[in-house]
Amino acid sequence: MKNSKCFSMAAGAIGVAMLMVCSAAGAQDSQERPTLNKDKQPAQQQPASTTLSLDTPATPPASSEEDTALKAIQAMPEGSVANLQAKIDATEAFIQKFPQSRYRSMAYGFLTVSYTQVGKSDKSMDYGEKELELNPNDVATMAILSQTIPRVVNMTAPDGAKKLDRAEVLGKRAVEVVATLPKPEGMTDEVFANTKNQTLAMAHGGLGLVDWRRGKFADAIPELEESVKLDTIADPVNWFILGVANQNTSHFDAAAAAYTHCASIAGSLQNTCKTKSDEAKKLAATKLSAPK
Repeated sequence: MKNSKCFSMAAGAIGVAMLMVCSAAGAQDSQERPTLNKDKQPAQQQPASTTLSLDTPATPPASSEEDTALKAIQAMPEGSVANLQAKIDATEAFIQKFPQSRYRSMAYGFLTVSYTQVGKSDKSMDYGEKELELNPNDVATMAILSQTIPRVVNMTAPDGAKKLDRAEVLGKRAVEVVATLPKPEGMTDEVFANTKNQTLAMAHGGLGLVDWRRGKFADAIPELEESVKLDTIADPVNWFILGVANQNTSHFDAAAAAYTHCASIAGSLQNTCKTKSDEAKKLAATKLSAPK
């Protein structure tokens, strides 16, 4: 029992450390997220068409100056950290110049994701909350925040538990709203299904990470299993924490399988997951596994 407790503490410490590294440069950079790239936007630039939501925010009148400024930002590349930061700065300036822009929702969504990618999670969460004030049922933003918060939250901070509660509320709300969403006009059934699944993958992943942060490993497992099942974009963080949760509940074969999958995904977690997979396999061979 003593050894098991020590392992639990060590696994949690490793998990926190690795999430702090991977939150900005791991799973999120490979995901298809809101963008201001011109060639990825629909022909009609309307905030309501850029996200899945029950809301239909009022659209302010068009402005040729505003449209020209947006097109200039859309033409900016995003391929490197420096380029992405320049585009972030331009988008910030756009919002300051056009505070009631018809493209605010698009800009807030872009900044929510992009600030996560450059490692500025506080800014990401601030813009995510701004987007939810404007568009309360934006499920993509809810899912992104529910996944981001438990990856970066400092649980020793006075507001750590409160932030984790917020992540849980957003994750559950995203799951609830996705089930009621109508298909946007012009979106194919396949794209609609994939978009919903990817949103649900983020939301369930966030809920699983919330449970993991609270030490509720058994509760984290089904949420994370649902996330990786729906996820069409390999997210090593969720596979890694699924391994941690299974190992802490003595499901050693399942832990080894999760770590092995994590190790197959290129990124900063790859070597750690390979090591953890070997450890879990040894435990499976020498210790009695708990029934699923």
